[in-house]
Amino acid sequence: QAQLVESGGGLVQPGGSLRLSCAASGFTLHYFTIYWFRQAPGKEREGISCISSDNGAYYMDSVIGRFTISRDNAQNTVYLHMNDLKPGDTAVYYCATDLLGRLGCPGDRKYVEVWGQGTLVTVSS
Repeated sequence: QAQLVESGGGLVQPGGSLRLSCAASGFTLHYFTIYWFRQAPGKEREGISCISSDNGAYYMDSVIGRFTISRDNAQNTVYLHMNDLKPGDTAVYYCATDLLGRLGCPGDRKYVEVWGQGTLVTVSS
């Protein structure tokens, strides 16, 4: 069964950094687009970054220059490196994918069929 498991969240001060991990099991991650979404309290879930099977990457405007997505094929893991974190980055972060190859990068969230459980990032002094 295909699964995604996020880790690496926590409490960080403004300006700090975190690296989130999204480990895949049950499928080979690098064949598919992997998306990072986040959901802040009271807000819609939003797609913030993705990496495609051919190493294309997308970032939403508010994270450009601060977040970097990468993939380690040997570890079957995608990472989200987050620098210069701001209180507005506080959210639960989810990784997601679509094993039918419909999800582009960037792509439509409606095609996501596998979600991780999420990891909480809190940016506060």
